[in-house]
Amino acid sequence: MTAAHLLAFVGAALLLIVVPGPSVLFVVGRALAHGRSVAVASALGGTLGSFLLAVLVAVGLGAAISRSAVFFLALKIIGGLYLCFLGVQAIRSRGDLDLDAGTGERRGAAHLRSVRQGVVVGLTNPKNLVFFAAVLPQFVVPAAGSTTRQMLIFAVIFCLIAAISDSIWGLVAARARDWFARSPRRLRAVGGAGGATMIGLGVGLVAAGRPN
Repeated sequence: MTAAHLLAFVGAALLLIVVPGPSVLFVVGRALAHGRSVAVASALGGTLGSFLLAVLVAVGLGAAISRSAVFFLALKIIGGLYLCFLGVQAIRSRGDLDLDAGTGERRGAAHLRSVRQGVVVGLTNPKNLVFFAAVLPQFVVPAAGSTTRQMLIFAVIFCLIAAISDSIWGLVAARARDWFARSPRRLRAVGGAGGATMIGLGVGLVAAGRPN
């Protein structure tokens, strides 16, 4: 693979990543509801989930799912309902957001939970599935060696870019939250807004049509 070939892939990945989609809106919602550290943990979890999805595509399962309307619909529904569930949780706990300043053990548990939740979002992100199954294989060069290895290399590049982009989105959203945090009432309001963002994303994900 030439440098120009890799740059072409990076350009295609950037076009998909920088446009806000399920992963970005999930991280922004988490940032508004819980702050920067949870947002970064959610972004890292989403990146891990995306990579696991890419591995499934590399071994052939993802392509089969992307061609099946039933599996694709099931993936969307699972991901959408899970996002709605997280949004409802954020709204219900918006009055307890001051607990984010608790013990290190509590913060550590919250971060691990955020990573696990991010993994689920990354795995059930139809946007990533379409890219990995339909776009990524177009950059594979048969003469360059193992197709699976090339796809995994591309997936690592994609996930690194996504981790940086999603984390930046989360940090920017968390800065806005810091201003709201000066007032308990404003903090509860922005926590509710973060939950509503995730619910809206989940509903939109379920209602969205299947890409061609």
